[in-house]
Amino acid sequence: MTAKQKHKVALYDTTLRDGNQALGISLSLKDKLLIAEKLNEIGMHYIEGGWPNPGNAIDTEFYIRVQKMNLKAKIAAFGSTRRPGNKAEEDPFMLALTSTGAPVATIFGKSWDLHVTHVINTTLDENLAMINDSVRFLKKNMDEMVYDAEHFFDGYKANPEYAIKTLEAAVDGGADCIVLCDTNGGLLPDEVLTIFRDVKSKINAPLGVHMHNDSGCAEASSCLCVIEGAVHVQGTMNGLGERCGNANLCTIIPNLQIKRGFELVTSEQLKMLTSASIYVAELANTVPNIRHPYTGEAAFSHKAGAHADGVRKVRHSFEHIDPEIVGNNRQFVVSDQAGASTILEKLSRFKEGLDKKDPAVQSVLAKIKDMEAAGYQFEAADGTFELIVRKVLGQFQDLFEVKAFRTLGWKRDDYNAGSLATVHVETREDGRLEHVAEGEDGPVSALNMALRKALRDKFPSINDVKLNDYKVRVLDGKDGTEAKVRVLISSSDSTNTWGTVGVSKDVIEASWLALVDSLMYKLMKDGLKK
Repeated sequence: MTAKQKHKVALYDTTLRDGNQALGISLSLKDKLLIAEKLNEIGMHYIEGGWPNPGNAIDTEFYIRVQKMNLKAKIAAFGSTRRPGNKAEEDPFMLALTSTGAPVATIFGKSWDLHVTHVINTTLDENLAMINDSVRFLKKNMDEMVYDAEHFFDGYKANPEYAIKTLEAAVDGGADCIVLCDTNGGLLPDEVLTIFRDVKSKINAPLGVHMHNDSGCAEASSCLCVIEGAVHVQGTMNGLGERCGNANLCTIIPNLQIKRGFELVTSEQLKMLTSASIYVAELANTVPNIRHPYTGEAAFSHKAGAHADGVRKVRHSFEHIDPEIVGNNRQFVVSDQAGASTILEKLSRFKEGLDKKDPAVQSVLAKIKDMEAAGYQFEAADGTFELIVRKVLGQFQDLFEVKAFRTLGWKRDDYNAGSLATVHVETREDGRLEHVAEGEDGPVSALNMALRKALRDKFPSINDVKLNDYKVRVLDGKDGTEAKVRVLISSSDSTNTWGTVGVSKDVIEASWLALVDSLMYKLMKDGLKK
């Protein structure tokens, strides 16, 4: 079957609603609008904005503001069926959906008889009436109506006859699409597929799927159902969601498009997937998962020397796709397992025409080996590594020099302490010397803030740098307080993530080295764009 013979599939993103329910996530109105713009840019067909109701000011305002953005994606307003005993046309949550101005309404209803009788405490017949009335009312008052059959797969396993009746009630009400939800996320793909096939044989309506990831199968189950005939697939960016998360659209989209030939987004939009994944992670204030398929920083990384040599000779010998298809990059990780092939591959990104015997290759290899012997590791410190390489190749000069730094600490009481950092920094271009001080709770934070303060007037893009993670490892505990420590810092801006490293017997100095490299790397990248 060719790509043109595949059925059309709609991508339905629920990052702004279901993703926002993840532990530690709290998107502001501005965050939601920015993410909606990005989702539209990468080709999502539907964007679910949230749950508008009298008690949710942010989501209610979102629907007002998003109308002015003229997005190509359809905006969906989310809610539930009417309450037991209510009339749909009088239910405040129903009315909140129709007042959004959104063209699409998506509501969930109960499929599992356990939920009907023990959670919402009503009868099985009243639940069917709630579904039918709600769908009928919304279909009459909005352009499109999507029905999410909540806990459908568990409901089907418990009482298949009743679970099917709930879908029939939604179809009779006029639903444009029936979405089967594995809300608890516990089913394995074979169970999901068996149940989906049975529903497809009995329900004469377009079917979609909405999977949670509690058994680690959300993406696999989603893809199988689409291959089987689902025309609508729901998920979130980076798999954000309650508990273990939702199906990750950053995995589903390339799986279906690259591996199975579905035409979901344009090739240019597919190339934006990695940067969009990082962008959403930044706005959601989460650390990007480097091991995410397709979009993770480590998705196309090669550490062992034999692997690196194989990839240099035949790319697909160790890679399932070309990383550039999804906007990612191939990485050759520098480590004690790396040889000249790895160094050569990495250097070829910065200078063409090198071979293993080139003095530059040998110089970098020798420097890396010396630094590793001193305790450095570069697997997670691509920023520091690139700085070293570009300096050896004569492609980068330090834009600033730290003349001195100092930290002072004090204890306020039994539970609180403070630190003051002072830095002296000279900018190379004009020889200007900045002497600044900054106080924070800890010495590393104080150094970070002081260095930024000294540089931001000359280099304002430093304000875009965010420190995502900070790790300290003692290299040899036998040396006690004389032991060396290695500090790894992960940093990012709106489009890239990078790591830097510092090693010293002084944890403050090791941290400082990694901090300086982080900002130096950002400035280097800015300079290369010009």
